[in-house]
Amino acid sequence: MEFKKIVAPTMKDLSVQQLEDKILSGELKIGTRLPSERVLSAEMNVSRAVVNSGINDLKQKGFIEILPRQGTFVTDYSKNGNLETLISLLEYRGNRLDRSEIRAIIEVRISLEQLASELVIDCASDEELNELEQTAKTLPHAKSVQEASEKAFEYHHKLAYLSHNTVLTLIYSSFKDIVISLWVKYCDIYGADSLFENIMHLQSFLRKRDKDGACTWIRKYLGESIDGSKQIYDH
Repeated sequence: MEFKKIVAPTMKDLSVQQLEDKILSGELKIGTRLPSERVLSAEMNVSRAVVNSGINDLKQKGFIEILPRQGTFVTDYSKNGNLETLISLLEYRGNRLDRSEIRAIIEVRISLEQLASELVIDCASDEELNELEQTAKTLPHAKSVQEASEKAFEYHHKLAYLSHNTVLTLIYSSFKDIVISLWVKYCDIYGADSLFENIMHLQSFLRKRDKDGACTWIRKYLGESIDGSKQIYDH
C-alpha cells in the first residue's frame, strides 16, 4: 500500500491555483482583463506581494499577458503556453488528457525516441549499452504500476543521456511527469510486463546497432498507442 506525501500549499500556490482553475474552466475567458493586484489582494485576502508573484507565475505558464498601461489579460494558453502549462492542465483534469493531446505527446515521443536511439547507436560504448540494459531489467521488480512507470522513465532518460545531446536530455526531463502519467495509464490497461517487453525489444536493436530496426520498432509500438491495438485513450 502506498501513500502520497502531504505538502501544505503556500498562499501563492493557492492564489495561482484559483486563477488557473478559473482560466481552465472557461470562467475567465481569453481576452478577459483581470482585476488589479490591489483588488485581487483584497478579494483573496493575501498580500499584494503574493498576488504579484502569482501573476508572474501565470505569465510564465502562458496563461496571462501583461500589457503596459493597459492591464493583465487572459491569453490563449494553447498558443502561448509551454510544458508547465500542459502540466497544469493535466493536474486540473486529474491526470486526464483528451485524445488529441495524448496523440500529440506520443507523436513527439516517437521523434525524440528515434533521434535518441540513432545517436546512442552511433556513440554509446558496449559497456554503456550493457548499463542501459541493466536499468531496463529493474522494471519487472517494481512493486507498483507507478514504480514500473518511473523505472521506464529512468531507462529512457538514460537513453537520452547516452546520446550526448544535452538539449535532448533536458527535453526528456521536462516531459517526465506527463510521460509517467501516460505509462501508468498504459500499465493499468495492458500491464507492466507489456511495457517491459517494449523496452527490451528496443534494447535488442540497440545492442545490434540496428538503426532501421530501432526506428521501425519505435514507430510500431508507440503507434499502437495512437491507432493500434494498445490505445491508451477511450478507457
